[in-house]
Amino acid sequence: MSWALVSIAVVILAFASVSKLLDGTPVTAAMVFTAAGLVLGAKAAGVVDPSPSGETVKLLAESTLAVVLFADAARIDLRALREEYRVPARLLAIGLPLTIAAGFGVALLVLGPLGWPEALILAIVLAPTDAALGQAVVTLPTLPSRIRQGLNVESGLNDGLCVPLFAAALAVATTEAGLIGGSHAVSLLIEAIGYGILFGVIGGVAAAAVVVLAVPRGYVLHSWLQIVPASGAVLAYTSAAAVGGSGFIAAFVGGVVFGGIRRRRGGEVGYLMEQLGGLLGAATFVVFGGAFLGQALGQMTWSVAAYAVLSLTLVRMVPVAIAMIGTHARPRTVAFLGWFGPRGLASIVFAVLVVEAPGRLPHESLMLTTIFVTIGLSVLAHGLTAAPLGRRYARWFAGHPRAETLQVERGATARHVGWRLSSQRDEVAAPPPD
Repeated sequence: MSWALVSIAVVILAFASVSKLLDGTPVTAAMVFTAAGLVLGAKAAGVVDPSPSGETVKLLAESTLAVVLFADAARIDLRALREEYRVPARLLAIGLPLTIAAGFGVALLVLGPLGWPEALILAIVLAPTDAALGQAVVTLPTLPSRIRQGLNVESGLNDGLCVPLFAAALAVATTEAGLIGGSHAVSLLIEAIGYGILFGVIGGVAAAAVVVLAVPRGYVLHSWLQIVPASGAVLAYTSAAAVGGSGFIAAFVGGVVFGGIRRRRGGEVGYLMEQLGGLLGAATFVVFGGAFLGQALGQMTWSVAAYAVLSLTLVRMVPVAIAMIGTHARPRTVAFLGWFGPRGLASIVFAVLVVEAPGRLPHESLMLTTIFVTIGLSVLAHGLTAAPLGRRYARWFAGHPRAETLQVERGATARHVGWRLSSQRDEVAAPPPD
């Protein structure tokens, strides 16, 4: 693993050296890191070859998701989203459950050997979206504000919302497979959610208290301010995990509590969390390419490929279309929202947790192959299309005459709603001319 770490560091430095040149092009960071993992992985150079079930992979994946969950949740600002809530609210409240239901049904039809608990796990694992895979879309300033922020907010929240659903589905699957008893599974689930919420609140309150009480009195050095939310995330995650709770639920709840209490007091405190999440995410995608995707491609079947394509199209786009009924959104807008639902980091981490679950599910190999092939296809397809389709949609929006039917696309134009990737500040698109 020592040479694997060296290789990952070299890849990240190489990408950093040309990152500005690649910004806005069809070549995304996730594509580069995943491709590097494939080249360096066990199926090629054999340099990056960590065990998919090893502690190193588990630690990397879990740390990455915990940081991202806390950082995303801490950015929730309901007041700033008052004029921007319609799109993300519909995508999360209607689109997300329908996406899980559609993924579940398609899995039963296409992947015959899967039992219903495994099909449900597969659907939940592939439901969260990852805005970072379509970075050109959520950072393009000429896109309508509501559309950009709708996709960004959806990505920031749906992984956290899927955590308890995933925990419940995994408990049911392990019970059905006879790996653990039913009463034990229920007990574990209650502990995971209960302790996760409890210690998430504790971690969030502790971090927020430092910002709210100590910063105004001048007790905190500016250089240490960025450490506060990172420490809160660690406190929430590790304390919950230590007593058998879900560290991911704790990280998400902790971020919500931290952001709600501090209410932007103390200035910008999320920069370090964003950069740390980006660094860990880069390493995770290299490991994904080297340890998971290469092996999955070797085991891919026509049914797996079919599910991957359907997951990124029908399973995502039809629920989004249903969610947008009644908003007067144009078909082009609905299609744009439906297509840009990349699968990425959260799905990778959930898959690692499936591997780490007690025992082995009957069709675990098929599940994991399907998950990794779907993520790999998403990295490629959404990466290649984000910049060109984003610019094309922006041109359509800018050239459209002012009309009441564009109320969803138009959105608020007074301010930018910060979210993941918000370190790349941009101006909100002005409304198209009359």
